[in-house]
Amino acid sequence: MIHATNITKRFGRVRAVSNVSFEIEPGEALALWGSNGAGKTTLIRCLLGVIRFRGRASLGGTDVRRRGRNARALAGYVPQELAFHDDARLGSAMVFFASLRCVSRARAAETLDTVGLTGHERKRVRDLSGGMKQRLALAIALLSDPPLIILDEPTSNLDAAGRGEVVEMLQRLRRAGKTLLFASHRPDEVISLADRVLILEGGKIQRDTTPLDLWPTEKPVQVVRLYLTMASEEHAAQVLREAGHAVHLNGQGLCVAVPRDRKAEPIHALAMQQIEVRDIEVLDDVPAPGEKL
Repeated sequence: MIHATNITKRFGRVRAVSNVSFEIEPGEALALWGSNGAGKTTLIRCLLGVIRFRGRASLGGTDVRRRGRNARALAGYVPQELAFHDDARLGSAMVFFASLRCVSRARAAETLDTVGLTGHERKRVRDLSGGMKQRLALAIALLSDPPLIILDEPTSNLDAAGRGEVVEMLQRLRRAGKTLLFASHRPDEVISLADRVLILEGGKIQRDTTPLDLWPTEKPVQVVRLYLTMASEEHAAQVLREAGHAVHLNGQGLCVAVPRDRKAEPIHALAMQQIEVRDIEVLDDVPAPGEKL
């Protein structure tokens, strides 16, 4: 469904994506995991053909550089930052986007029903909850019934209830045979949705793995935030990745996703390299692989 070969994108002297190659088969779900600035969003934009890049990419066999519009017709895209007119009513917004996609009003109504928004057509966008706005964005992405859904941090601005709603909808789409590519820094989404995990850092692929390889346990996963004493977070993150941990930087310490019965392992891995942990914060539990959200 997606074939990417040596995708490279520079912004001035900064190489945001560097020689990234991978494939996604039809019906497969791939998660992009990495720190802020790892290159996830830039890679997605390259695959959609909305920015210029070096290398080759195709969606459903269609070259995104030579036939970008045809390639994008095969994909429904949900960006991280949603942009709707606040005064527009939900139903009017759907009719507008349906006209752009050349699909019928009946299809627009059907898609709203798919995401559970039937009955809310008269509501203004500004009155929708975060979860409802995200469902509206997904409905728009599904208007033309594309075989591929691409999402950039689909639940980053949602509360727990909203995240659960979105993940359940994406699980239904997976069962319906859709191919998913999504960027996320939440292990619960990766565990619940992905067949594979592509770990990016500094624009490069560090590892192509699976959720089970990252978290081989029946115990729930927890995100542990580590605060270091006089040490480079980038170096510490690399040490943890080499030890097999899923880690990302977010500007407030190192966030490591580990099974609940192995919380001390990242600290031990850092101690072996004389990196001192000043403080630790244990965040919420995440379901174990196969466990329902």
